[in-house]
Amino acid sequence: MTARNQAASGVTASPSEARRLAAVCLDAVIALVGGVVAGAAVAVGTAAGSGVTELQPASPGFWGPVAGAIIALSFANQVLLTLATRASLGKLVTGLRVVRSSDGGRAGFVRLVGRWLFGFYWLIVFVPLHLATDSNVEQQDAVGMRIVRRAVRS
Repeated sequence: MTARNQAASGVTASPSEARRLAAVCLDAVIALVGGVVAGAAVAVGTAAGSGVTELQPASPGFWGPVAGAIIALSFANQVLLTLATRASLGKLVTGLRVVRSSDGGRAGFVRLVGRWLFGFYWLIVFVPLHLATDSNVEQQDAVGMRIVRRAVRS
């Protein structure tokens, strides 16, 4: 993408690794905390409806709804919100956006789903490898998408 196209689309160069990491951490906290709260609320409602007076956090009746809520919230944040606003909540807070690598345009639904699934693959495969070997591998953009800084308009 040329400098003129970047200025026209309101994006600038690639963000720092710290800014990307901050966005990822915010998105993870939002998904985990929101998912646990929403899943626990569903589990409590189900337990109250069946006449159980105490919810057991070690039971599948608790963790099933929690896991489902975490995945649903992650999907809503990473795919649906990004489709609507070009950024997840974490990226909005840190001033980043997700664009197509080819032309800096808006991301499509299928590519956003692919990017979301690639994030799980990255988490399962590369994060443990990175931690075990203390490598300096940085997360790469995937499925023809890039993360860029939003331009400040004056």
